[in-house]
Amino acid sequence: MSQWYQLQQLDSKYLEQLDQLYDDTFPMEIRQYLSQWIETLHGWEFVSGNVSLATVRFHDLLAQLDDQYSRFALENNFLLQHNIRKIKRNLQDHFQEDPVHMAMIICRYLKEEKKILALEAVGNTLNSVVVEKQKEMDNKVKYIKNKVQETEQKIKSLEDLQDEHDFKHKTLQSRAEHDLNMTNQREIRHEEMVIREMFLKLSVKREEVVRQMAEVLNLAEQIQYDLIKDKLPEWKRRQQFACIGGPPNACLDQLQTWFTAVAESLQQVRQQLKKLQELEQKYTYENDPITQKKSFLEDRAISLFKNLIVNSLVVERQPCMPTNPQRPLVLKTGVQFTVKLRLLVKLQELNYQLRVKVSVVFQGCNGEEHSERFNMLGTNTKVMNMEESNGSLAAEFRHLQLKDCKAAGIRTNEGPLIVTEELHSISFETRLCQPGLTVDLEITSLPVVVISNVSQMPSGWASILWYNMLNTDTKNLSFFLNPPPVCWSQLSEVLSWQFSSITKRGLNSEQLSMLGDKLLGREAAGNPDGLIPWTKFCKQNLNEKNFPFWLWMEGILELIKKHLLQLWNDGFIMGFVSKERERMLLKDKAPGTFLLRFSESSREGAITFTWVERSVNDEPLFHAVEPYTKKELTVVSFPDILRNYKVMAAENIPENPLRFLYPDIPKDSAFGNYYSRPPDPSEPMDTESATQNVALPGGGHGNGPIPVAC
Repeated sequence: MSQWYQLQQLDSKYLEQLDQLYDDTFPMEIRQYLSQWIETLHGWEFVSGNVSLATVRFHDLLAQLDDQYSRFALENNFLLQHNIRKIKRNLQDHFQEDPVHMAMIICRYLKEEKKILALEAVGNTLNSVVVEKQKEMDNKVKYIKNKVQETEQKIKSLEDLQDEHDFKHKTLQSRAEHDLNMTNQREIRHEEMVIREMFLKLSVKREEVVRQMAEVLNLAEQIQYDLIKDKLPEWKRRQQFACIGGPPNACLDQLQTWFTAVAESLQQVRQQLKKLQELEQKYTYENDPITQKKSFLEDRAISLFKNLIVNSLVVERQPCMPTNPQRPLVLKTGVQFTVKLRLLVKLQELNYQLRVKVSVVFQGCNGEEHSERFNMLGTNTKVMNMEESNGSLAAEFRHLQLKDCKAAGIRTNEGPLIVTEELHSISFETRLCQPGLTVDLEITSLPVVVISNVSQMPSGWASILWYNMLNTDTKNLSFFLNPPPVCWSQLSEVLSWQFSSITKRGLNSEQLSMLGDKLLGREAAGNPDGLIPWTKFCKQNLNEKNFPFWLWMEGILELIKKHLLQLWNDGFIMGFVSKERERMLLKDKAPGTFLLRFSESSREGAITFTWVERSVNDEPLFHAVEPYTKKELTVVSFPDILRNYKVMAAENIPENPLRFLYPDIPKDSAFGNYYSRPPDPSEPMDTESATQNVALPGGGHGNGPIPVAC
């Protein structure tokens, strides 16, 4: 099976990675049309280091395209013929003088494709393990349900046998009292023997039923243990990661199915015990197994049911302001937030039976919890009911608000923690009342940070990130009194989530490497186990800058979201690259090759570009512009800035020095779709206005391009 065929069978998330790999320099159509030829010819890595072999391969590839063109001609497929001609011309423009570059691209693409396949294989292995565990749980649940039904049939059989035994016994008693004829005594003794045998069967059946009910309860306990100690914590951990930008959480419906099946089995066992009690009241005897075991079985069934119900209340959607859906768990006073609960035990008799009350809990420095810090405004009680959409038993609070009690004379900060490090939790309480059963249920949300000003949002979100990376105890509200460090491998993944959760693209290994340099230093940046303390992430200033690492990242995220989203999604922004790495990438490139990176000196987020030129001695000269912030990008879009950028060249003629986006994508090919309007060649050039277009930071019009540190 060819590598290309395997790639085409992948899920959409892997196909997206493949799509990001190819561009107009070497389009995916070539990989599609010539897949067999590309994969059959081995040694691309060796060819990429040999000019003669690379030249031969280049012309062979053009010949293969000619053959493909002929096939389309036979099919009268004019559109594909046109595409092939265009692709061929594009290849000749790019690689006629540099065939080694083409060989390097093909070699790199083949390696990257193998990485994607390897990732998919790992994912499939993990998925197969998950699926296998789900099947195992499904089988256990199916088995217990079958056992409960078997018990039901045995109890029915036992009832029939007992009724027959009761009838024969009473009939025999009546005959013995009224029939004193000796001739019938022999028949009476025979009937007594029959009744005795029937009693022995009855006793055996009662023992079987009691034993099987004990077995069902053992099975329920085992399944319940797996659900409460394994499956549910796994779901809650995935929910924590989803809250901080990780993969979307799922499987709650599956958990509900399992919880409900066990609850239904336990409720059915309780009904069966009532039936056994009725049979016992009608007829009992010495060492009756029902009499001996009923209390134990009833207590155990109720205990298991209580434990299942108590653990089945979950926060399906954590507290979140609708105005900031991608940043749950940060709540602003006076702004509405929503939160949703679900009971995983979905029994019809519980519909409209549970009234949930919500409150907020704050933990002081002495470890004592109290709720006087904030008032909860809005409807703070809800009744759980079956939802029409999916039938789940849920309660959603949609209009809650927190109001600070400082007006009542309570200090807003009583301890060593700043406001954005103070953790609170939203608590929910309810009570289930059924005949012979009362259960108190309580659940708390993940810890929330409460802010009073939107300027506190970045620091509040940093606290939420740090907590949910490192902690699974939802009640550890004093976490930031002594926050532990995080290892780089874990933090790097979460940093990438911050981008992928608001865009279509996370951070690649090179971008993360640059960020690792900033946090760990270059010597330790490659160490996945390197530890980053909380203060280094969010409190200490970044090198000589007057702002910490996270606030720098936050500014960049905002800049992308509001001004650079499409360019980031298309992979045109390299973004995180050091100046040294930048120069190494550009030094051997054609004059006018440029790349886009984020400024390291701007707290609010800024983007800049650097391009390379050649000196008279053919030495590389690097030029950069002052960074563009949201202030400039609000006035002029970044693609238009790149299109209209001018510097004064020879004879004071303004010209645009930007020709190729790294590595070698023509500027207009990359950004043409995003220009506000295509330049009209019929319009006369206004030199003054052209240069004024770059009067924003980095305008650079003067006596030629001027290197600017940024």
